[in-house]
Amino acid sequence: MRSSRIFKFIAHVCRLLLACTFVVSGFTKSVDPWGTALKVNEYLSIYGMEYLQGASMAFSIWLCGAELMMGCMLLFKVRIRLISIFALLSMVFFTVLTFLSATLIPVEDCGCFGEALKLSPWQTFFKNLALLPMAVVVWWRYRPDKIFAFNAAEIALTCTFFVVSMYLGYYCYRHLPLVDFLPYKVGVNIREAMEAAENDSLMTETVLVCRNRKTGRLREFSLDDTAWQDADKWEWVDTRTSEEPDAVRLMIGEFALYDSDGNATERVLATPGRLYMLCITQFDRLPRRCWQRMEQLVATVVAEGAEVVCLTPDPLYGEDWRMFGDVPVHCYNIDASTMKTLLRARNGLVVLDDGTVSAKMNCRDIRP
Repeated sequence: MRSSRIFKFIAHVCRLLLACTFVVSGFTKSVDPWGTALKVNEYLSIYGMEYLQGASMAFSIWLCGAELMMGCMLLFKVRIRLISIFALLSMVFFTVLTFLSATLIPVEDCGCFGEALKLSPWQTFFKNLALLPMAVVVWWRYRPDKIFAFNAAEIALTCTFFVVSMYLGYYCYRHLPLVDFLPYKVGVNIREAMEAAENDSLMTETVLVCRNRKTGRLREFSLDDTAWQDADKWEWVDTRTSEEPDAVRLMIGEFALYDSDGNATERVLATPGRLYMLCITQFDRLPRRCWQRMEQLVATVVAEGAEVVCLTPDPLYGEDWRMFGDVPVHCYNIDASTMKTLLRARNGLVVLDDGTVSAKMNCRDIRP
């Protein structure tokens, strides 16, 4: 009897830990379906299934919503027998997947917590390895329960969790992430962040770790110290940096704008006052209504005396100006990955005030 109570308590703790992990992981990815879709495309490319990339966004919304829904159902013990089976199968699948990602087919980041928390493939694998026994315990604890014994309350909660979880991802796809974990979020001064990233890279020092062949003691050498070249005395063990640069700052450091005159990053970011940056993925695929909203916005901005530019990864071929209605707008090329990090939308608007991001919106939310 005592051992049964202890097991039930352990299963209760495992259920809560598993549920919280699913909820956090599902939420951080659901609020950024664009980022999850990019990670899905990366996996599809690695495994040679590029023909499925057209469905990556729909799969992203479904996958993140299903994970969030599963976490909520575990947390509130809704259809606990059935959901414990899905949780166990999910943990087995993702444990195998992350093991492959860390060994045979390495990836830089598995994306299990979206942009909120970056884990290496090995860290993700060990995280899953710790959660897998918990899923087994929860499954075993509720194994005697009936799988399809539904009641009205559980049906209502299941439908509620499903609708809320799926709509969250759909809403963030149609607009922008409700919570922005990206480097260019509102409040960030891009110029200052780029300078900080450059200082980080200058402060980072590469060191060599060598072992004394006689004493076996380890010692670190800078690249300028030639003493490590004495092969009779020192044996190379490892090369590392004294301080890992912050990943977010590195991404900001990649921000660059170009026109026919060359690098125009400093010129654009140094624009005083308010600067409207229209972000367009492809001019020939820009929806008509989006184009009309941008034309109306440009007319309003020019009337107010503010500055407006256009950013696009679409090749300009030396044509730096595009007409938005009757107003010519200077266009700059930006890397496609950088623009996806700057704005989680195919087309939209980013507003800077003295170089600081003050607003971001999807094209369908632009109101002149």
